[in-house]
Amino acid sequence: MHEILPKKIATSTSLRPRKDWHDGGEERRGLPAFARGSRTCERQGKAMMQKRAIMAVALASLPATSLAQNARAQAPAYCFDLSRVTDLAVTKERFASIAGRPRQGDFRDARVVLADWKDCSLYGAATYTCDSAEMETAEEAERARAAILDQVKSCLGAGWAEAAERSSPSHVVLHNAARPVSITLSTDQTDNKRHVVRLTVFVRRN
Repeated sequence: MHEILPKKIATSTSLRPRKDWHDGGEERRGLPAFARGSRTCERQGKAMMQKRAIMAVALASLPATSLAQNARAQAPAYCFDLSRVTDLAVTKERFASIAGRPRQGDFRDARVVLADWKDCSLYGAATYTCDSAEMETAEEAERARAAILDQVKSCLGAGWAEAAERSSPSHVVLHNAARPVSITLSTDQTDNKRHVVRLTVFVRRN
């Protein structure tokens, strides 16, 4: 004779599939708690790795972006034309292609005018010169000359260096090591007692 269990006990001890509910309300049957926890941790781990990868790419791009922005900010407006003038200086025609109308003496107008400079002219066949905006004092002009020297070096890049043996307190000379062309930055006083920085590009004879 088989033992007959009370109905209530039999119902409670019968094997039934386990029902669990996740956050969205969808029923999941028979999934153990540790398995659910493992899958949740795996998803969170993947999400964290993706965030870290995105942050790493963003951080790695910052220095290059900053350097590019700084380079653009430091490049003077006259950089392209100054490079063009120095290139013309060593051609067979020198500055003939940018020579304008004659001035007094051996001067001519220059048809290439550096941005933010004035009174650009040619002297003879191998000298190009421009003046800066006028300033009140010699001290201002000296400070401006130092700033312009840094700009010119940044603009022209490698191959240009100061020629200490040809420089003085009132002017500085830059030589190109590969070509016979130089630049002089000097200060001068105008007829109306104002002060300027004068930039001169010339062909070296030695």
